[in-house]
Amino acid sequence: MPSRALLQNRRSAIGHFYVITSVTADRHCLFRDPARAALLEDAFRYSDQQGLTRSCAWVVMPDHFHWVMQLREGSLGRCVQALKSQSAIAINTALGGHATVWQRGYYDHWIRDERDVRRQALYVMANPVRAGLAQRLGEYPHVWCRWPIS
Repeated sequence: MPSRALLQNRRSAIGHFYVITSVTADRHCLFRDPARAALLEDAFRYSDQQGLTRSCAWVVMPDHFHWVMQLREGSLGRCVQALKSQSAIAINTALGGHATVWQRGYYDHWIRDERDVRRQALYVMANPVRAGLAQRLGEYPHVWCRWPIS
């Protein structure tokens, strides 16, 4: 069960935009491996294909992800649970194991002003630069944005 602090004031509303952050179990740097990062990226795309979300941007960091998205169907909790479950199954299949991939719960930020979505996407895209994993925006391989980076 996620902490009460994470659940406090959580709202789930179809059509609204969110920034979701989730961390790997024990902050293990699982996504330093590009093949594993690609499996999580596939899960973002699959969520969109299923009509649950409309992704605006994402970044897969070594031990966590940030995802700017619009909720299209269901609840936010169900959507994130589906993403984490699908990616964990794919990662464990690739590794031939049954390890816990994700820490319980996730952090969400409701983007209240739709004009702020691009700013939040740019902030997420800059995460690898702030972490010292890239020198410039767009240089890190595990990022995606709906709009051109500028």
